[in-house]
Amino acid sequence: MKKIFFALALLTSGFFLTALSAQTTASKAITVEDIWQKYAFYPAGAPGFEFLADGKQFIKTDKDPKTQVTSLNTYNIGTGEKTGTLMTSDDIKGAWNSYDLSTDETKILYSQNEEPLYRHSSIADFFIFDTKTKSVEALSSGGKQRLATFSPTMDKVAFVRDNNLFYKDLTTFKEVQLTNDGKRNAIINGAADWVYEEEFSMARAFYWSPDGKTIAFLRFDETAVKEFTLTEYDGGLYPTWAQFKYPKAGEKNAIVTAHLLDIATKKITAINLPSLEPFNNELYIPKIQWTKNPSQLAVFTMNRHQNDMRVFISDLSGKCKPLFAETSAAYVDIAPGVDVSDNMKFTKDGSHFFWLSERDGYNHIYMYDINGKAAQVTKGNWDVTKVYGVDEKNGLIYFQSAEVAPEQRHIYSVGLNGKNKKQLTTENGWNDAQFSKTFEYYVLSHSTANSPKTIAVYDRENKKLRDVQTNDRLRETMKGYELTKVEFFKFKTSENVELCASMMKPTNFDATKKYPVLMHVYGGPNNQQVTDNWNTFDYWWYQMLCQQGYIVVTVDGRGTGGRGSAFKNATYKQLGNLEAKDQIEGAKWLGQQAYVDKTRIGIWGWSFGGYMSLLCILKGNDVFKTAIAVAPVTNWKWYDSIYTERFLRTPEENKAGYEDNSPINFADRLKGNLLLVHGDADDNVHYQNSAEMAAALVAANKQYETYIYTNKDHSIAGGNTRAHLYTKMTNFILQKL
Repeated sequence: MKKIFFALALLTSGFFLTALSAQTTASKAITVEDIWQKYAFYPAGAPGFEFLADGKQFIKTDKDPKTQVTSLNTYNIGTGEKTGTLMTSDDIKGAWNSYDLSTDETKILYSQNEEPLYRHSSIADFFIFDTKTKSVEALSSGGKQRLATFSPTMDKVAFVRDNNLFYKDLTTFKEVQLTNDGKRNAIINGAADWVYEEEFSMARAFYWSPDGKTIAFLRFDETAVKEFTLTEYDGGLYPTWAQFKYPKAGEKNAIVTAHLLDIATKKITAINLPSLEPFNNELYIPKIQWTKNPSQLAVFTMNRHQNDMRVFISDLSGKCKPLFAETSAAYVDIAPGVDVSDNMKFTKDGSHFFWLSERDGYNHIYMYDINGKAAQVTKGNWDVTKVYGVDEKNGLIYFQSAEVAPEQRHIYSVGLNGKNKKQLTTENGWNDAQFSKTFEYYVLSHSTANSPKTIAVYDRENKKLRDVQTNDRLRETMKGYELTKVEFFKFKTSENVELCASMMKPTNFDATKKYPVLMHVYGGPNNQQVTDNWNTFDYWWYQMLCQQGYIVVTVDGRGTGGRGSAFKNATYKQLGNLEAKDQIEGAKWLGQQAYVDKTRIGIWGWSFGGYMSLLCILKGNDVFKTAIAVAPVTNWKWYDSIYTERFLRTPEENKAGYEDNSPINFADRLKGNLLLVHGDADDNVHYQNSAEMAAALVAANKQYETYIYTNKDHSIAGGNTRAHLYTKMTNFILQKL
């Protein structure tokens, strides 16, 4: 369950020349059309920096506004000067969807005609482009592929098609099928099922060994998993149906097994993992990763409760030995705050690796030797939120943390022994970085809640070399509007819990007047919304509401991140209980302020936030006048197994935890105004949730409003959809709050 962020790919800066021209009237009104159709306030950005092996160059995609030719160019990171061109759309007679560069940087694996599957996965036609000869070779003629990946030796490309593993030999151009039992909605080889992709951020489930002789892969047997059906309205006489395997809480999961595949012989060897009682075959394998040794594979396992994680080292015979373990009274975050695929960083000689753990109550870096002996590198009552890399040559680890404040992020370096920690960023706000492969340079992005992102290049000595993006045009545009500031504050609840919050007051705020309040909530485990970070679309929508005389407030309650594991895990087994209490407490605190009209407090949220909005207007029916719930969970038994059971265990084990905190059970408590919104093609939080909530409200004879978006998934986006949705929400707030 992850908050959806709507990202737009913008190909030319010229798109904004008219929209971002400076406004001359300070009182000019902000409109939904400005935000969601004209994109008048969209910041200029910079692509993710893909660094070349020399540590001095990076790759950037450029499009010529005159010729419309797209080029994959290389640039010097320090000077910004162009150093070469790897590939153009003329070379391959068309644009590409994605690309991957071979280790020796002579071949490019690119995709075209991409079709999305789920959040992180797609199928496409893949091609190999030789940067020296300019030749193009199709990866396969047997149908669209997915997850195509170069071998480390660069002579093969492995991929998945029709739930089977294949590889293409780039020397003989022969295609070789490696598995044969793949079948839709039954057996998947080398790719993850829906729930692993969503909750473990795993789409690709195969990995080349460092010597390119072996592929380690996961096999998903989802035969016993029940199917979910989505109805698709495509204009035909009869609608069509999409069916996929979706394990709901307490239901059967896919049986996942790990295997080693010898490329030369095509022999498949099962990895012999021990069972974790009491679930035996219901073992999770959320991660596999080769060590630097091509005969040693690290395999991560978790029990179904997800409170017992063990890491094993398998040899090529499939025999395992334990490496280390993580346990928790609540749940183990497989990679708290970071990408699961990048949380185990080995030294070049393979003798040590670095790992993030919450074992001392906060998320910190630990250094292990290959036998599992650990030494803590960072310490303190603050969370490490990201590890950028290990500069072995200079004995430094670069990381990001919330040490300064939960709502901020700063960049640090520290010695491998934990000494000489140095803060590299000095400007308060939200700092993030990308380091070159040799750590000679890094690209720093910085923003605050009131100031759009800037991007600049720094050298190893922390000296700024040049600006990449300053967003001066957007800053000039902002001067043309009377904008209110995002203010951060803290307050204590009646239970003496200190919570972090932010507030945007109406323009021309008068402390002697009383104003209505709209609260925004997400509130899900380890998520943060109270951040000193630029939030493009909602920032401007909230500014628009402030122009209309509303106060906008966000409160991060218990269960959210950046404040250690005790605060994060406080909601365990009672998901939604303390979170709703804290939002209600926030509304009551606001109601005590002289400038707040306590009879006009509303709340809105999306996904987990939609769930929270429902709980708040039902359980806090004497506090909240209005609520908007977008794509909400309304009964936890309808959500997926991995996410839900991580925090609640199964419905059979924790009946009260499910029933006491599912909005559908409290429909009869509705007093205020409710807008229920859902996409009927939501493969994540199924439309079933809102449909059943609507039935419960009718049964309780409660009036409500609803908006359904046809063929829209969890993001509810595309075409006029976002503008349409935000127009409705704006009007609902103006009329009902």
